[in-house]
Amino acid sequence: MIFLTLTIVISLVFWALRLMDRAVENQEFSLMLAGFLVASSAAAMVGVYFLMSDYLNLITQADAAFNSYDSAMLESEFPVWFD
Repeated sequence: MIFLTLTIVISLVFWALRLMDRAVENQEFSLMLAGFLVASSAAAMVGVYFLMSDYLNLITQADAAFNSYDSAMLESEFPVWFD
C-alpha cells in the first residue's frame, strides 16, 4: 500500500513541477495556480496517509484491549449476588 501511495504522490509532484515550469515559460498565472493545487493535493495525500495509519494502529490496539478484557470477564466467576 505504501508503494502505491508513494508512486501516486511522486507522480503528482512531478506533474505539479511540469505545470509550474510551463507557467514560468508562458507567463500564465492559471498554470501556476494549477501546479500549486496539484502539489497541495500531494501534500494532503501524504498527511492523510500518516493520520490514517496512526488511527488504524489506535483502533487495533483498542480492539485488542477490549477483546482481552472481554475474555477475562468470561473466564472469571460470577459475583456472589448472581447465585
